[in-house]
Amino acid sequence: MRNRQRGMTMIGWLMVMIPIGIVVYAGIRLTPIYLNYYRVVTSLRQLAAETQSGDAAAQSVTALRQSLSKRFDVQYVEHPTPAEINFSRVDGTWVATTDYEDLAPLFGNVSLIVQFHKEVPLQ
Repeated sequence: MRNRQRGMTMIGWLMVMIPIGIVVYAGIRLTPIYLNYYRVVTSLRQLAAETQSGDAAAQSVTALRQSLSKRFDVQYVEHPTPAEINFSRVDGTWVATTDYEDLAPLFGNVSLIVQFHKEVPLQ
């Protein structure tokens, strides 16, 4: 009677586990970048809620940047700086726009670059 072995060899397991390990490691490297983006979006939404309670049309860009700077300090936002947030007028209301890239080194000279773009109306 012959014994038939079933299952994967050690080399087979390595071929399966190496790509899974790379994807998991990339996820670990990208997590802080996405958490930072979430803090930026939260700060912009809080700024929008603050300006909705007051008169947003009377706000100046300097006052908006100062308020955003305080929120970035509390939220520990690393990137972008409040100076990199664009404030513009669209149909009589302020719109805060952030458009930036962040880099996550993976291994060696391989890196992941992530682009973020968010517009929040300050009504």
